[in-house]
Amino acid sequence: MEGLAFYALCYLAAAVLAVIVSQRIGLGSVVGYIAAGVLIGPVFQISVAGSGYLEQFSEFGIIMMLFLIGLEIDPQMVWRLRDKLLGLGGLQVAVTIAVVTAAGVGLGFSWQQGILFGFIAALSSTAIVLQTLEEKGLLRSDGGQASFAVLLFQDLAVIPMLACIPLIAGSGHGTSSGHGGATLLADLPGWASAILTLAAVGVVVAAAHFLSRPVFRTIALLGLREVFTAAALLVVVGITVLMSAVGLSPALGAFLGGVVLANSEFKHELQNDIEPFKGLLLGLFFMTIGAKIDPEILLANWLTVAAATFGLIAIKAIVLLPLAWFFRVRGPAGWLFTLGLAQAGEFGFVLLSISGDRGLLSPQMVSISVLVITFSMVLTPLLFASSEKIVVVLGRRERHHENSDQPDQGTIILAGVGRFGQIVNRMLLANGYKPVVLDYRADVVENVRKFGVKSFFGDAGRPDLLESAGLAHAALLIVAIDDPDRATEIVAHARRSNPGIQIIVRAYDRLHHYKLVDAGADHVVRELFDGSVQVGGMALQSLGMHPYEVEKRKAVFVEQDTAGLARMATLVNADMPAASNPDFIAGFSDIGKVIENAMMGYRSGYDEMVARGWNAPDAGSIHVQGSVGPNRFS
Repeated sequence: MEGLAFYALCYLAAAVLAVIVSQRIGLGSVVGYIAAGVLIGPVFQISVAGSGYLEQFSEFGIIMMLFLIGLEIDPQMVWRLRDKLLGLGGLQVAVTIAVVTAAGVGLGFSWQQGILFGFIAALSSTAIVLQTLEEKGLLRSDGGQASFAVLLFQDLAVIPMLACIPLIAGSGHGTSSGHGGATLLADLPGWASAILTLAAVGVVVAAAHFLSRPVFRTIALLGLREVFTAAALLVVVGITVLMSAVGLSPALGAFLGGVVLANSEFKHELQNDIEPFKGLLLGLFFMTIGAKIDPEILLANWLTVAAATFGLIAIKAIVLLPLAWFFRVRGPAGWLFTLGLAQAGEFGFVLLSISGDRGLLSPQMVSISVLVITFSMVLTPLLFASSEKIVVVLGRRERHHENSDQPDQGTIILAGVGRFGQIVNRMLLANGYKPVVLDYRADVVENVRKFGVKSFFGDAGRPDLLESAGLAHAALLIVAIDDPDRATEIVAHARRSNPGIQIIVRAYDRLHHYKLVDAGADHVVRELFDGSVQVGGMALQSLGMHPYEVEKRKAVFVEQDTAGLARMATLVNADMPAASNPDFIAGFSDIGKVIENAMMGYRSGYDEMVARGWNAPDAGSIHVQGSVGPNRFS
């Protein structure tokens, strides 16, 4: 069977199947797309006539990715991370390139090939690392922020790397397949080529700033959503054609266009319109990479591939760990940063593709290099797991040799001092209580200590750190972190270690509430519930309802919702999502009716009280510290 529909079916089926399996086992979508390409090419030998055009089409995925990266450039964020972005990121890229280039030349490769391997080794997998950090709730930790800064610098460094490949390849290494063959600069003298190149860059910047905005504004006013999508694609394709015509990298032009539009009012609309096309075309690009992998080369060179993969990881770790220490990313954060970035990245495939087209690498070298990058990315979950094990081992050694670095025991333990935990901490301090504060962000811990608060760096989810903080003898544990799974683990461990401790915990939502209660929490506070009730009360008051009646209705709502929360506990099925549980849905609807009836029933009963206004509380209802024992928290 032949034809476009057949090939489309094969590509889409392989991509969907391989990416789902890859995501389920934690390897990320990039590895899945490469596996899909292997299935289409080497395994089932499905070839498409004119596959060169398919590869050129797939390269638009890279161009769109760089356009979106340019749109994401936030000057404030760059300024906030400037030390780690320029210092840590810049040194990591420069040192890695130097070390790998020297190693490549020492192994017998040309200096051009050594530099290319240095470029590839200096990059890490943005997609896999950021996704893993987000899943583990570590993106805002010291190690996570340092990793994010370095990944951002690496993405920016791709632009000069792409520009350097034609220079180091030289005229004797073939020509790029590119997008458009011969360029306008082919027969021009050097000075004219330079002027035309600068003019092309100027046209991209000026058109993105002055021309595109009025066009987008007109389309938006006319409400032509599909035309806006077409215009967004027109910007990317137009930049590609212009840059290819003058012999420059289309990716560079797309990135510049994205940076110019980063502060545009249409930034988010552009992102939403281009993202689906970028994802599909980028997946197609990685599939074409996978289709080039030759299983015979893997079998014949498996020892070389394995040695190069582990050598790459080792070199990056040797470079990253001292740099992390120098920039004060130490301890658990340093190991997370080092091992999390020790793999190669997606842009390495881009560099390999262009280098192969330029003749800088032979087809066999490209295939081996693709395998090395792929296997290093596959090992990323194991690298993250290794960092966690190293942290546990280091924690045990610190307990034996550096007791001064462990938190003192206290009667109150507060896990997490973010936006939620800071308010809790301030209230406790204002009333004379001094909790032991744990947080995994060193900068937050340092700032809290400046105000005289006893605070310590560490992941409160680690049982050993909780024990060091005095969990066995503490009277109260407050869990204020925003990671639902980790919060549940902390509550369960605390209940097992100290059955008599009072536990107050922040819940993500109603379903998380039930998990925390099962884990042993005494008091559960849904993080947005109180604020939402306050906004609802303001809305009623703005609609003309008397403030006293508003307060009464808020009290009824809270009372009935809390009662309903307890009644619905028996309807929760851990093996079934709430939206698919008919009993839970019916119970939730019944609670809504109960609350509505209760609210309406109050109206006729206290109309006369509304007229009296507010009554001041009596003196007996005011709590004064000292009237109860210091360890009573109920």
